[in-house]
Amino acid sequence: MTNRITSLFHIQHPIIQAGMVWVSGWKLASAVSNAGALGLIGAGSMKPELLREHLHKIKSATQKSFGVNIPLLRGDIEDLIAVVVEEKVKIIFTSAGHPGRHIDKFKSYGASVVHVVANVKQALKAEEVGCDAVVAEGYEAGGHNGLDEITTLTLVPQIVDAVEIPVIAAGGIADGRGMLAAFALGAEAVQIGTRFAATIESSAHELYKQKIVEAKDGDTLLVYHNLLPVRMIRNPFAKQVQKEESEKGITRGRMMELHAKGRERKGIFEGNWEEGELEMGQSSGLVKEILPAADVVSRLMKEFEDGKKKIASV
Repeated sequence: MTNRITSLFHIQHPIIQAGMVWVSGWKLASAVSNAGALGLIGAGSMKPELLREHLHKIKSATQKSFGVNIPLLRGDIEDLIAVVVEEKVKIIFTSAGHPGRHIDKFKSYGASVVHVVANVKQALKAEEVGCDAVVAEGYEAGGHNGLDEITTLTLVPQIVDAVEIPVIAAGGIADGRGMLAAFALGAEAVQIGTRFAATIESSAHELYKQKIVEAKDGDTLLVYHNLLPVRMIRNPFAKQVQKEESEKGITRGRMMELHAKGRERKGIFEGNWEEGELEMGQSSGLVKEILPAADVVSRLMKEFEDGKKKIASV
């Protein structure tokens, strides 16, 4: 398949593996890239020198395109960006901040920049400052979500209608059927997180991967509604936060206190079921087994092609 996204990133398949914290290291990203899709290293859980180490390793593991996801609200963002620029990473995905403040640094050596957005206003701003594409992420997605809580089904076509740059759909997509639906809405690629989190190459804890596989349709919830909404599985910690939000009128300070205690690392990387944030999307209910990343890519494309034939026959 060839479209604006596959041409922009020089990839075979219009699939992007999300740059997830504590999940998306060089092993996962290189496996996805070697399978013909686009792997992203998740810099959000890395110090600058660790990011540099992962970049050196991925360059040895694949000759194909790869990128880095950088959350712009990090306190050490300038140091992370310095590493990316020094290593001349050609594909940058940014999130949680304003890409216009940093985009010139990436464009100075010819990098492509994509920003993750949760509403039309953010998409228009990303286009205005020179982003090459946007990820329209609905609130079905795992991890951090937009305050507007707009679903992927309604968000993607509105952003497609609003901008001229290509749109990548994200949130709630874990198989070829979801991918086909995103294309029907006007997207030119999909970004997938939870399905790739439950792969052999994912650096997440095995308990976290198994909880994705075991999850049913209603097993995730959204918390921290007034801070920065986060979707995670209904473990004891998530239920505690939900209870405090509903019964005590939780303050912003209390939310920050709860979220700032290394909860993502505890849940995703250390497998702490009681006290960690096991962030995953609503698509976890579609994930039935832990697979090699290459198998995920090939299955997505087969299901996508099979779905096209089925629709054509209707």
